[in-house]
Parts: sequence; C-alpha cells; structure tokens
Amino acid sequence: TPKMLTRKIKLWDINAHITCRLCNGYLIDATTVTECLHTFCRSCLVKYLEENNTCPTCRIVIHQSHPLQYIGHDRTMQDIVYKLVPGLQEAEMKKQREFYHKLGMEVPGDIKGETCSTKQHLDSHRNGETKADENSNKETSEEKQEEDNDYHRSDEQVSICLECNSSKLRGLKRKWIRCSAQATVLHLKKFIAKKLNLSSFNELDILCNEEILGKDHTLKFVVVTRWRFK
Repeated sequence: TPKMLTRKIKLWDINAHITCRLCNGYLIDATTVTECLHTFCRSCLVKYLEENNTCPTCRIVIHQSHPLQYIGHDRTMQDIVYKLVPGLQEAEMKKQREFYHKLGMEVPGDIKGETCSTKQHLDSHRNGETKADENSNKETSEEKQEEDNDYHRSDEQVSICLECNSSKLRGLKRKWIRCSAQATVLHLKKFIAKKLNLSSFNELDILCNEEILGKDHTLKFVVVTRWRFK
C-alpha cells in the first residue's frame, strides 16, 4: 500500500550500518576493506593498520605486510551517510576549513568547491528567487567552460620525482612532475607508459620507499601514509 511505501525509518535504527566501529562516529571519508567489505573512516582505519594487518570487525587478515594496499574509498557509502545525517557534510567541511586555516595552509580546491556550491544553494532558497532558464543555461555553460579549463589546478598540489629503477626502461627526460593530490598511481602509470611509448601500463610498477603502491592510491594518500615525516 502507499502507506507502507512511505513509512518513516528512524535514524538510530540504521546507525549501526553508517558508523565507524573504531571511533563510533558517523563515517567520514568512508573506506572499505576489499577482503571482507567492512567500512570505516579512512583516518581511523589508516591509523589502526599502522600496527595491525587484520580487519577491526571480523579480524580477517587483510594482507600480511601491506594491508593499506587492500583498502579503497567507498564513495557510495559516504554519499549515503551524508544524505541520511542532516548537517554532517557541512559540519565536516567547516572542520576541515578551520584545520587548514589554523595551520596557515591553503584550503584544497575540493573543499572550496563544496563550500561555494552549498552556499549558493542555500542563498537561492533563502531569497526565494528563481532564475530564468536563459540565465541558468548561461551560468551552466560558463561553469562548464571554467571546469574544462581548470584541469584540477585548484586542487591541492603534490610535487613528485619519478626516477627509473630498472635497466629495461629508459628514464623520463623531465622526472619532476607537479599534479593534483587527487591523481592516482594508475594515472601516473598511464602517463609514464605514454611518455615511454610502452604498449601497456601494466608493464610498470611504481614504488615509494621500495614498496609497490596500489593503483587506486591517490597521491594524497601516498603522502600521508608513506611520506608524512620525510
């Protein structure tokens, strides 16, 4: 019946499915263990795996020596959490902005972008204004053009040095690269394969501190987990 289809579910009935077992808070930057599919906050899980190699929930061994390579960002779960918990995303963005301001660092582009879109959305509802389709389409095309020309330059940037460690490959002419912290190891592999005219990027491995990096790792993740104190 229509009444059954619209019945309300209380948030505390599903809290167990959207909270982190390590900190008991709502999931932030949800990260899932690929071996057993249990999900935690990324910061909680990374800190836990510095001294352990098992899942905090079921104790299954993630990997004997490199458990951090077998976890991945769960965007779908994070979207669900933000939609279910009122004000959580805005509160988290505010905390992150305050954190960067406190350290005197520039706020990363993704947090800035999130802030702007949220503010514009709230302002339009608060003022009760509706823009004409023509203006709307014009703004959309301008935003699209701006996005096309941005190439992630507004993201937090990472400078890396790519040195060849194999006698089978030649090194890059320009080994210093500056790119978005959101770029992944897979992006780097494809870039190197193209520069060296390799038939497949699968012929490459990228290492940091003599440790092979997982292809889905972002450079931000590599900096935080492998290069934090360097």
